[in-house]
Amino acid sequence: MSTYSVVAAPWEHGWELHIRSSSGHVGVTQSRTLAAAVEMVRDYLRLDGQTGWADAHVSVELDLGGLEKTVHAIREEITAAADAQARAAKHSRELAIGLRERGLSVSDMAAVLGVSRGRVSQLVRQS
Repeated sequence: MSTYSVVAAPWEHGWELHIRSSSGHVGVTQSRTLAAAVEMVRDYLRLDGQTGWADAHVSVELDLGGLEKTVHAIREEITAAADAQARAAKHSRELAIGLRERGLSVSDMAAVLGVSRGRVSQLVRQS
């Protein structure tokens, strides 16, 4: 399988895509959107007569004038926040079950958990 690395840099009409393979520079193409970049690279490779273009691995790296590190850090923060939220939801369900097993009413469980009665019902049902 062929592998291509692409450096995508913003320009006036979208993204400029600099394509490289293990053997060096392949070429440059453009895309209006970043979402369409891989498709545009494959089109370029096909028209350029490159073999294996249809199933080639294409990795896109952004050139944002130094903001790439910030983008990466924020993506990591978002992932960490989603993971923390999933853990908190799991722990909330476990606690709701424990409170229910101890005979607390839905109203009291809501007060203990700091959520609505409806949310308590959801937590207990989800377990």
